[in-house]
Amino acid sequence: MRTGGSDLIRAYVRIISKTYLFREITFMKPYRFFLLLVLVAAAITFAAPVLADSAPPGVLYQSNFATNPQWTTNNPSSDYWDPTQEMYHFGIEPSTGNYAYSPAISYDSGSFTLEYDVLFTQLDSGATFRLGFTGTDMDFNKGPNVITAFTNNKDGLIMVLHTVSSSAIQEEITSETASYGGPTVNFQLNTTYHVKADYNNDTNILTETVTNKQTGQVLWSYYTTSQSPLKGMNRIYLGNVGDYGTMQLYAIGWIDNVRLTVPPPAASATPTPQPIITQPTYAINQTVTTNPIITYTPIPSRTQKSPLPGGISVAALGIVGLLAVFLSEQRRKK
Repeated sequence: MRTGGSDLIRAYVRIISKTYLFREITFMKPYRFFLLLVLVAAAITFAAPVLADSAPPGVLYQSNFATNPQWTTNNPSSDYWDPTQEMYHFGIEPSTGNYAYSPAISYDSGSFTLEYDVLFTQLDSGATFRLGFTGTDMDFNKGPNVITAFTNNKDGLIMVLHTVSSSAIQEEITSETASYGGPTVNFQLNTTYHVKADYNNDTNILTETVTNKQTGQVLWSYYTTSQSPLKGMNRIYLGNVGDYGTMQLYAIGWIDNVRLTVPPPAASATPTPQPIITQPTYAINQTVTTNPIITYTPIPSRTQKSPLPGGISVAALGIVGLLAVFLSEQRRKK
């Protein structure tokens, strides 16, 4: 349950007003009280960045959509933050050029991991959902980018890993037999999946892993290569820029828990022997039968997410301001 900010502050003031410290402040000389107020405000100011920047080292971007992520979109009727669901809604249609993307991300080069949760409520035959780490063009045909995609084609609901390097080399692998050599693997509607795309800068290998969020079972995992090092991406993006397919076909659903990380800095500068890196192998634990009967189920109710830590510092500043006003009123009455 959410607690109103004003009620919380009033409760803090009532508690503080009954303490010995508050009675001492009430009778404090004006210049001493002013000095105390300045010191408290300074302490809160210095503490606020520490509280707000609670993300561990290596996190370039994360949002669980408990608050407005401030993503930019050219189609706010389809791509928008839903404060009730605390997720981000998308509706992607080919040939419309619609997009939504995160605030700017500071990244130049190096290994990274992109993760998110996705739930599809509709994916028409011929429609494709794309989300990835990309540059300012946001065109999946133009580098640099790493795009995870979910599409509906002749083989059903298929998973895709697509990349374009800075030197315009395109690579793509899908969960179809003809693409990667294993049995065709399909995903399902109205099921939440956790998607992870890992990029190893030393080998230029990209690995996509799709896991059933509820059961923890890996649905499909495979890799491709970018041929040359990736660099210059600056935003997480979803949309269909560069997709010139048939209109009025829709990929609709929700994303949640978007996170982009890089390896944390080494604990020491002492070089350590590097392990021999081998290419990952695919893993398959589930195959959906051909032409499954899909029924719509409502999105499960959301558990309350924690607010951002910065709210603590805002509440503290509010308490200090209220104390100042309260003490001023007390002196006027005397």
